[in-house]
Formats: sequence, structure tokens, C-alpha cells
Amino acid sequence: MAKPNQTEKDEKPRRPSNRGRLPSGQPNPIDVHVGSRVRLRRTLLGLSQEKLGEAIGLTFQQVQKYERGANRIGASRLFDLSRVLDVPVSFFYDAMSEDVQSISPVAIAKTGFGLAEAALPGFETDPMARRETLELVRAYYSISDPQVRRRVYELAKALAASAEEKK
Repeated sequence: MAKPNQTEKDEKPRRPSNRGRLPSGQPNPIDVHVGSRVRLRRTLLGLSQEKLGEAIGLTFQQVQKYERGANRIGASRLFDLSRVLDVPVSFFYDAMSEDVQSISPVAIAKTGFGLAEAALPGFETDPMARRETLELVRAYYSISDPQVRRRVYELAKALAASAEEKK
């Protein structure tokens, strides 16, 4: 039964909010990407989830959810994160593949397209999001002697070139 001041428009049943998730219930790949960039920068700075959470007034569990893309990061929170992590807001969107960009909530709503139908090449294989890469970069920058650091860099390039030649 309608309330006295309700219009017919208000009587329509509401669709449950999916909060930007894919039709399958998976987090939106854009949110996952932004979260992985938060994790990348946090790790490069040597911050724990707990320390980052303290800096922006959250628990480490909330930081975990942001980093996994399970919870979306609002604009004001993203601004706070950019200040604490000392990067521009655009950093969180850098290196986003075109496949992920095409899966915005608007694109999903218009096409019904979701991850279940899309095999995203490289979606979870981004080497910059791997713990090994982050630890390697942090170890590299912990080398205090610039000449030694340069030699390590040259060694890595030579090994990579050697591996390419063998292919």
C-alpha cells in the first residue's frame, strides 16, 4: 500500500545496488587496478597496511579491502591516499590496460559485458603487482652505493637480453 504522498514512480520495486560490481558479483576490474596501485605504492614506501590505515584513519582490514578491490575507494579517500603515499591521484589509474578501461560500470550497464565473458589477458599477471617485483625494487633502492646500484641494474638488463636471445 502506497503512502499518501508517494507517486507511481516511487512505487516501482528498486533494483538491489551492485555497488559497481560485475553481474557475476566480482569486484570491478577498475577498482581492483586502483587497489593494486595503492598496494604497489604502499609496499614501495615500506608501509604496512596498519601504518597506512592509521595515516588515513582506517583499520588495516579496510586497507586490505581497498587493495583487493573488494571495497571501492571514494574520491575524498583517494585524495587522502595520494597525499599520504606522495603521488598524484592519476598514479592510481596509470598503467591500466585498455581491456580493464573498457569494463567501466557504464560500459557494463550498456552492454551487459562482464568478466565472465571476457578473458582479460594479463589481468592478474601484471608483473608490477607481484610481491616479488615490489621486494626486488625495494631491495634495489636500499643499495646505498650508486655505482653498485648501477651495476645491479646493468646485470639485470644483461640477463634479460640473454634470455631474449635464447627464445
